[in-house]
Amino acid sequence: MDEDDRARLADFVASRTPALMRVAYLLTGDRHAAEDLFQSALARTIPRWRELRHTDPEGYLRAVMYREQVSWWRRLRRYRETLLTGADERAGPDPSGGTDVRLAMRTALRALPAAQRTVVVLRYYEDLTETQVAAALGCSVGTVRSRTHRAVARLRQLLPDIELLEVRR
Repeated sequence: MDEDDRARLADFVASRTPALMRVAYLLTGDRHAAEDLFQSALARTIPRWRELRHTDPEGYLRAVMYREQVSWWRRLRRYRETLLTGADERAGPDPSGGTDVRLAMRTALRALPAAQRTVVVLRYYEDLTETQVAAALGCSVGTVRSRTHRAVARLRQLLPDIELLEVRR
């Protein structure tokens, strides 16, 4: 990689890291796991930078993150970890009202199984179609639909006071 490529890569990483870290956090539900996911995806993207710099490097990096997350939650079926809530994640009431909803949604998303959480993030945060989500996760559209349906139903149970969007078809 020459100096020009390194400069473009550094500019890309500096400008897009906040948005990509938000996606990684929503996929994993944990700040540290999100950092690991982003770094892992970036490590897989850098060797292909020369080919990607003229196309859509962000799209490629996001697709790598989606696939990495799928691999991680498939591996987690074999190795279970128990996440503990840290003191920094507890919050009191927010006078603006918006933070309470975000914290409640974050907690509810973390309660979903990883496969359902991933589908919800891709469908509603990333605004991908069912076909795009299926392609990104390597599963069928029917699987995406059923996971989305179950996830939204569970979110409605966990958050009865918050009006959730209707499931898009």
